[in-house]
Amino acid sequence: MKDTTMKIDWVITIIPFITILIMCMLFFVFPLESNVIISQVRFFLGDTMGSYYLLIGLSIFLFSLFLAFSKYGSIILGKQNDRPKYSFFTWGAMMFTAGLAADILFYSFSEWILYATDKHIEKLGGFESWASVFPLFHWSFIPWGFYLVLAVAFGFMMHVRKSDKQKFSEACRPLLGKYTDKLPGRIIDLLAVFALIAGTATTFSLATPLMANVINVLFNTSINRNLLTIIILLITCIVYTYSLLHGFKGISLLAKGCVYIFLILLLYVFFLGGETKFIFEMGIESLGRMLSNFIELSTFTDPYRETLFPQNWTLFYWAYWMVWSVAAPFFIGQISEGRTIKQTILGGYGFGVGSTILSFVILGNYPLKKQIDGTADFISSYLKDGDLYNTIIEIIKTLPAAEIVLIMLLLAMIAFYATSFDSIALIASYYSYRTIPSGKIPNKIIEFMWCILLILLPIALVFSSSSMNNLQSVSIIAAFPLGIVIILIAISLIKELQQFSCKDN
Repeated sequence: MKDTTMKIDWVITIIPFITILIMCMLFFVFPLESNVIISQVRFFLGDTMGSYYLLIGLSIFLFSLFLAFSKYGSIILGKQNDRPKYSFFTWGAMMFTAGLAADILFYSFSEWILYATDKHIEKLGGFESWASVFPLFHWSFIPWGFYLVLAVAFGFMMHVRKSDKQKFSEACRPLLGKYTDKLPGRIIDLLAVFALIAGTATTFSLATPLMANVINVLFNTSINRNLLTIIILLITCIVYTYSLLHGFKGISLLAKGCVYIFLILLLYVFFLGGETKFIFEMGIESLGRMLSNFIELSTFTDPYRETLFPQNWTLFYWAYWMVWSVAAPFFIGQISEGRTIKQTILGGYGFGVGSTILSFVILGNYPLKKQIDGTADFISSYLKDGDLYNTIIEIIKTLPAAEIVLIMLLLAMIAFYATSFDSIALIASYYSYRTIPSGKIPNKIIEFMWCILLILLPIALVFSSSSMNNLQSVSIIAAFPLGIVIILIAISLIKELQQFSCKDN
């Protein structure tokens, strides 16, 4: 039924749509030139402004701990007598799969290889000791800190303040006041939408080619990887569109199914890969080394530019998680109704960080042991042709019944992508409305439009054969202005919580 209170925000809807179409055309017509420009902008932001990303990351993580253990931790995201709408497992599954797309599987198998020959790793003591540490650092506390702080801010905005605007700018209202509805607020919302699209493009473009390789191996075909990747993108779009149009029920079922497949894959590698003892012991050692060096890792800027490690890696990851913070925290905040701030933050760290660490410990340390033993040389394989996707296939082929693992990997990646982009498309749809009352959901046509829009830029990036460096650059560029907005939201949240506490007393 038509709801006259739900008016389309044509500025936020049309400007991104036209911009993405133009960008896609440029990537199709001028692929080489587009990649060069992206690289140049990335170098400036990463080299000159790198400390900016690092400081925001560490500050947000520390702020999350303050929220959880301060007097504000007992505030319920909802009414005082509200109870959580979802069980801990269902809540955690939706949060985990919405916050982490199939990239986690791609990087879990291979990220240690990317660090293995890095000069910084050699200075620290070699890849045997450190290559498995940085994946845990880059995917754990600071990244989830971005999600959980903003999830609390958006959850408070939706379930306590009962705002009828589900946008980034609305979370800044306690600080911006009347300017939330004027030009500053509009700019914030446009930045958020562009960041959301950039994060989607990076995620889809980075890991989807692995799915193409898996299909070629399983069916013994030699279809062009870029062509097959584009076909997979379209099929995945159909899956997550179908799920999204069936609402939260479809999303929750898909999320739980995704987690079950993911856990089966982890258990298979852990118990049947033949490296159980090493995986367990190296996992404990890597986690301990990461925790004992956490502050140093968080503040390492390489001021003498001896290795460029933070510029090449840590900055990308913080930027990557910042642009994903446009959608995932909104979704987490939405499904956290009835939980306290402390439960949301600590539960998020427990389920989100715990599951992420398990993935990297198991899927990363298995091939690391093969490399150290000399039974396989994945590093040389990667250096030979620079194709990380083929190297991951080689890793999986060393497992017993490798075809079963490839099938599980393919199903898990499809489920991860579909669940992640369910939440992204849903949140993007909210941005298309000036106001949307609590409990209302966007029109199916608007949701469908965003499902299509979010797939266009990834297809263009795949078509232009962008390197991994350039795919990372898309997120780094989009995250730069968004970092300022995240700081504004954190300040606004504290101001709002103070006012709420005073009123409650």
